[in-house]
Amino acid sequence: MSLALPPAAGAVAAAAPGRPSASLTLPPLGNLDAYISAVNRIPLLSAEEERDCAQRWRLHQDLEAAGRLVMSHLRLVVAISRQYLGYGLPHADLIQEGNIGLMKAVKRFDPAQGVRLVSYAVHWIKAEIHEFILKNWRMVKVATTKAQRKLFFNLRALKRGLKADAGDEDAGRGRLSEAEIDIVARELDVRREDVIEMETRLSGTDVALDPQPGDDGEELSGPIAYLADYRHEPTAVLEARERERLSSEGIEHALAQLDSRSRHIVTARWLQVNDDGSGGATLQELADAYGVSAERIRQIEAAALKKLRQALEAYA
Repeated sequence: MSLALPPAAGAVAAAAPGRPSASLTLPPLGNLDAYISAVNRIPLLSAEEERDCAQRWRLHQDLEAAGRLVMSHLRLVVAISRQYLGYGLPHADLIQEGNIGLMKAVKRFDPAQGVRLVSYAVHWIKAEIHEFILKNWRMVKVATTKAQRKLFFNLRALKRGLKADAGDEDAGRGRLSEAEIDIVARELDVRREDVIEMETRLSGTDVALDPQPGDDGEELSGPIAYLADYRHEPTAVLEARERERLSSEGIEHALAQLDSRSRHIVTARWLQVNDDGSGGATLQELADAYGVSAERIRQIEAAALKKLRQALEAYA
């Protein structure tokens, strides 16, 4: 990923007296190591210079002054972003998000409060990095409430500390005991239920719904195969309606095309159920009723079913 300095820094036209302006007007950098090396060479502002730049920005919207404030604190963003490398996100992305937080801090910084910008900006830098991590750590956001955010960024560290104190060689990986859950909840001022839920979320992994290629190149089945509900898919709905229409109106229409004997045989054999729940009449039962052989009933049935299929196809 290409790393560039914040836009506000590009507005800097001159450096502080006695300092070369080139140190504040750096080109975009595509290499992370080169970027970090460059921002570490940018001179820091003294308390007086920082206060002067902040007042010029607040009173006159001086972009040059804002640029100097931003540029002189880029190394702070790099330092803070290193604390979040354990979440598996690119360092360059963390720095870029932290730079956004730094610019927000400069925009709101009031030197009259009696604090240095470095102290004020830490909150804004961390806030932007936190939001970026929460949005990108997993496909599904794992923390939305204040308590969940607090647990997300502190639970693993506390867990490792508790396991280490207990002499657990596999510190941080095992589940928290009931007593440890109480300790974490008390330490972070959250509910026990929140601790249990967050531990479960952090121990889980993302599962792709769609089929994924296996090691041998063949596509493996994914959850979408058994989670998808096709009952309300438009084509399935239309097919169901058509089957329902054919099973009621269509069959009634087709039966009307048969003579009375054929209609009775088909109805008795396929559309009626005995009192005990068994199937319809047998060939021999119908043969006895009509005084013919069972083979003759079978022939009549076969001819009637053929006519029914033809009538249903015409009706459909």
